[in-house]
Amino acid sequence: MQRIPVSEQLHGTELRLHGLMLRGLDGDAAAYRSFLQATSGHLRAFLRKRLQRWPDDVEDLVQECLLAIHNQRLTYDTGVPLTSWIHAIARYKLIDWLRRHGRREAQHLPYDEEDSAQELFSSADAEAAEASRDLAKLLASLPAQQRDAIVHTKLDGWSVRDTAAAMGISEASVKVAVHRGLKALATNLRITTP
Repeated sequence: MQRIPVSEQLHGTELRLHGLMLRGLDGDAAAYRSFLQATSGHLRAFLRKRLQRWPDDVEDLVQECLLAIHNQRLTYDTGVPLTSWIHAIARYKLIDWLRRHGRREAQHLPYDEEDSAQELFSSADAEAAEASRDLAKLLASLPAQQRDAIVHTKLDGWSVRDTAAAMGISEASVKVAVHRGLKALATNLRITTP
């Protein structure tokens, strides 16, 4: 599989988020919701990396950042890269959080805006790709019927009825395949996890 350079990933992320933000500013509620959901994933990965010793505070800080982005959305200059604008908000919120909690780490945050914005928006994509590869490896260890039943019902969101029809088996067989497959995955995870 060919790897996409980080600069191209960032450009693609910039275009996608910028388009969603502009549509959101024009009143498209679904686009704005998609923008916030996508942004929250990037923020979560970025902040989780910096708050490793305080994982319980990551979600609160993500919400603070999203609220600040929402409150400041009308001040966004559409000629400025959106990723840099979001990064600046996230960075200031992180510094505020560190100062409020008396953390000395606030003075050691990177000041290279371009690299940090790139890191914010590439880390979530990299984590998602890595998780997807790990999941594919785990699912590949299952018999085909169990794997397909899990993929259709748990990942694709199909109903048991639709899965049974697509696989040509009974609904009860789908349920059994999912149960046995999940049990096997749990066993495999216990064996491979140190």
